[in-house]
Amino acid sequence: MDGKGGSHLAGYAVSPLGDAAVTVELGSGVDPETHRLVTLFSAYLEDHPPAGMIEYVPAYTSVTIHYDPLQVYKSVLTQSEEGTESDWLALSPYEIMQRRIRDMFDQLQSHEETTPKLVEIPVCYGGEFGPDLEEVAAHNQLTVEEVIRIHCSRDYLVYMLGFAPGFPYLGGMDKRIATPRKKTPRLTIPRGSVGIAGEQTGIYPIETPGGWQLIGRTPVSLFLPDRHPPTLLQAGNRIRFYPISREEYDRWSRRDP
Repeated sequence: MDGKGGSHLAGYAVSPLGDAAVTVELGSGVDPETHRLVTLFSAYLEDHPPAGMIEYVPAYTSVTIHYDPLQVYKSVLTQSEEGTESDWLALSPYEIMQRRIRDMFDQLQSHEETTPKLVEIPVCYGGEFGPDLEEVAAHNQLTVEEVIRIHCSRDYLVYMLGFAPGFPYLGGMDKRIATPRKKTPRLTIPRGSVGIAGEQTGIYPIETPGGWQLIGRTPVSLFLPDRHPPTLLQAGNRIRFYPISREEYDRWSRRDP
C-alpha cells in the first residue's frame, strides 16, 4: 500500500514483516530528510500508539511496528473506527494495522516537530584509549592533532541504534578522516571506545568484538539497563564530541553514570 500524508510526508510504503509486524518505508536513501520523516513518525507513534502495538523500531529509512494480533482484533470491538465493526473484523490483523497507519498519516500534518536533543560526549583521544589514532592520521596524511580537531568540529546525527545495546549509527563525519576497518577485528573492544570505520564514527556502549579503528574513549555510559529508556542516546539526537585529558577522564569515571 502506498499512502499520501500531509505536507510532512509525501509518500510511504507499508509491507508485512511476518505475521505480527509491519514495516513502514519512508525513503530509499540514508539522508537527513528521510531520517527526519522516520523521527517524525516515531514521535507520533510514541504519543499515539495504535491498539495492539508492542513496540516500534526505527531504522535508517523505515519504522517497524511489532504488534499482538489478538489484541489488534480485540481492539476493534472496543474502539470507534470509521466503517462498521463487521467490516473491520473481516480484515486480517495486518490489514487493520495498515488502515490505522493510513489514518495516522492523515493526522501527521498537525504533529509538531521537536528540536533535536544535543548530547555532548567527552573523549580522551589517543594513547591506550585510542591505539589506532596514529594509523588514522597516517592514512589521511594528517597529524594526530588534526584528526582530533576534525572529529570534534561538527555535530553528528544519530540515525539509529543497533549492533549492540545503545550503539549509535552516526551520520556527518568529515571524509578527511575516513579510514577503512581493520583487516582483523579485535576480539574485545572496551566499553566507551570511540572508533572510525569507513566514513562513519561511533561509540561502543558495551565490551564487544569489533573491527573499527579506535581513536579514543569516553567515560560516559551509553547503555543504562536500570533506567528508562535504557540508552543515553536516541535516534534523532545530535551528538558533539569534545576532547578531555586523561586526568579529566579518570575524574569523570569516578562519578555515578
